[in-house]
Amino acid sequence: MNKIGLFCLFAFCVCLTFRSSGQVKALSSADAEMVKKSIAEAAKSTVSLESAFIQTKELSVIKEQIVSKGTFYLKKNRLLRWEYTYPFAYLIIYNNDRIYVKDEDKENHISLQSNKVFREVNNILVGAVQGTLLQDTKNFQCSIFDQHDQFRALLIPVNEKLRGSISEITLFFSKSDYTVGTLVMREASGDYTRIEFMSKKINQNIPDEKFAIP
Repeated sequence: MNKIGLFCLFAFCVCLTFRSSGQVKALSSADAEMVKKSIAEAAKSTVSLESAFIQTKELSVIKEQIVSKGTFYLKKNRLLRWEYTYPFAYLIIYNNDRIYVKDEDKENHISLQSNKVFREVNNILVGAVQGTLLQDTKNFQCSIFDQHDQFRALLIPVNEKLRGSISEITLFFSKSDYTVGTLVMREASGDYTRIEFMSKKINQNIPDEKFAIP
């Protein structure tokens, strides 16, 4: 490569570096609190949420990523429905203190009261989607970053039990409506799960039957 070519490449790299470095900005404590307040207000006004999702899992024991797709439903009073449609049908319903799982013809009923792992997962999922996890100072240290048209929240567990299973949780919130767009959960083992929410429908009617447990 000639000198002109090398110079152009160097100039491009420098430009890209400066552009990238300006893309993410850590917010001050005061600004972070304002963002948290806006997210909390949006969560309070969100009665229901329906969204398509793409879930990507990376496991240390498997070389290839596992990609799943489906529809997510949320309703006030801790009602959740994860309906996987690709690559196979799989259903999870969280209804207050009960969980229903259907994998093809197999069905399973779980009580959150008797299963601490599922209870913690449920609390994290609800808190992450509704944004209330940002206020959980008992279990997480939260930092907020300004990133393009999103706010990125980095949650580091301070609870010893949580640290044993989760190393960090990253949430991306849209600046337009303060709802979560992407959730990334990295486990202590190094495995991670990334969920992207798309085509969100906020406060539209979702029948209670969607959350009924057979």
